[in-house]
Amino acid sequence: MHFSSCLCTLLVALVYQVSAMDTVIGLYGETVEVPCNNGAPKPKDLFITKWKYDNGDLLTQLKDQDASVIATNKYKDRVSMAENSSLLIAAATLKDEKTFTCMVVAGADISEYPVKLLIHKAPTGVEITALAAELEIGKPTQLGQCSAPDANPAANITWFKNKKHLVADGKGVIISSKVKVDEVTGLTTTSSTLQYTAEKGDTDALFTCGALNTLSSPVSFTVTYPTERVSLHVISKGPLMEGDNVTLKCKADGNPLPTGFNFHIQRKVVKVENSDSYTVTDVTRNSTGEYKCSIIDNAKMEDSKNITINYLDMSLSPSGKVMKSAGESLALNLQTNASGELKVSWTKDNGKLDKMPKFDKLTYSDSGKYEVVVTMGALIKNAFFELVVEGIPVIRQLAKQRGEDGQHKVLTCEAEGSPKPTVAWSVNGTSADESPYINGKISHKLTIVPTVNLTVFCTVSNELGQDTRAINVSTCSSDDSDTTKLVVGVIVGLLLATVVVGLAYWLYLKKSKQGSWKTGEKEDGSTEESKKLEEKIEEKLEENSQKVEV
Repeated sequence: MHFSSCLCTLLVALVYQVSAMDTVIGLYGETVEVPCNNGAPKPKDLFITKWKYDNGDLLTQLKDQDASVIATNKYKDRVSMAENSSLLIAAATLKDEKTFTCMVVAGADISEYPVKLLIHKAPTGVEITALAAELEIGKPTQLGQCSAPDANPAANITWFKNKKHLVADGKGVIISSKVKVDEVTGLTTTSSTLQYTAEKGDTDALFTCGALNTLSSPVSFTVTYPTERVSLHVISKGPLMEGDNVTLKCKADGNPLPTGFNFHIQRKVVKVENSDSYTVTDVTRNSTGEYKCSIIDNAKMEDSKNITINYLDMSLSPSGKVMKSAGESLALNLQTNASGELKVSWTKDNGKLDKMPKFDKLTYSDSGKYEVVVTMGALIKNAFFELVVEGIPVIRQLAKQRGEDGQHKVLTCEAEGSPKPTVAWSVNGTSADESPYINGKISHKLTIVPTVNLTVFCTVSNELGQDTRAINVSTCSSDDSDTTKLVVGVIVGLLLATVVVGLAYWLYLKKSKQGSWKTGEKEDGSTEESKKLEEKIEEKLEENSQKVEV
């Protein structure tokens, strides 16, 4: 009684101050902290701190003493004071939403700091129930109901389609909501109903609802709509060829899909149920034409496609191995028949030819493997023949020449023939050298050292026949004497030619003189010219005589 009397007397003498009200939000079921003086530090001359609310006091604390709980009701075991003088309320409920006041006595002042406490609670979950079995295009349907239970304040529910906010427009999207309050806890349950008019693009769309950053699990619906169009598709990896299997697929845009289709195959109707495909096997060029498909219960709803079966025929004559004789002709016959533009290419022994070969007169060089390739798009056909030109071997040239050292003779025998001729010599020699056999031609060289003058024979042969030619070969020393004789003969010939020329000229001069005598002309000029000519003839004779001596 004495303390209370003193406290009352003291309070009368103090200056009373009340601050503006603050608001604090606490979470339902958690410990809520209500700050005193917005959490400001305690004054140095603090005497007493007390927390109270409309219905009474909660607790007090004298300076340097522990707080004392005054409350005797529901707060008796739920309140305490923090070190900074904040009020702590455990297990907060909606009934704790009221105004709490912190009174501070310091020096000659009494200050009060009222704080309004609000309790919030997020919904325990968000889910969509009462789902529609399916959505029909153009028909308003209650899609489902979204619930957000046990919340405070009441939750605002938002609907989403494919993560995009659905806005009510009163036509295709109609949203209605209601709130129910629990009489015991005071918590609310919000229910939102979505009425939706589906479109064709809503197939496989995902719908969700959410409240306070909480989303429901997505749901999707079967969207039904009638078939408006069918389309025929030809399933193929490339251009269709004879012998291929062709799969026809009829697609409809309705949902559910039609259970069967009619396929029109070359004036025949094939009914297919529980499938949208039909396969035509082993097609031919006669399969080219128009193909259709339609819905069984609506023949007017159809689609068609023109299908072309590509083909390529080719024949080449002759073929295989062809044996011909040199000089003969060979006629080629290439026949083609195709559904499109062709490309034809020829090769000989894998080498490209500019055009189709023509053989009017066969030579050995015409031998080889010829191949023709005909293409039309992805279709490729080829044929070949191997031409072998045969002939009795013939020696084209037999020649001799002196070796580089002057002591040998090199004989060369060149021949043509097919099959490849063998070369034989009538004498033995050294350094036999045979050229490669190309285009029916072969060359064989033989080096010999003749000790006597002789005749050498070259013989070429194959299974068709043979040819032989001879050449005279002298010794290397005989070649030297033959050369000397040849030089002497040439000089003698030159001398004789000079004598003949001089004699002819002398006769000419003599005849000229006789003519002058008959005419009575002077002889002085003629005589002088004659002397000069005689001198030239003598010089020519001396020059030739010197050549003979050499």
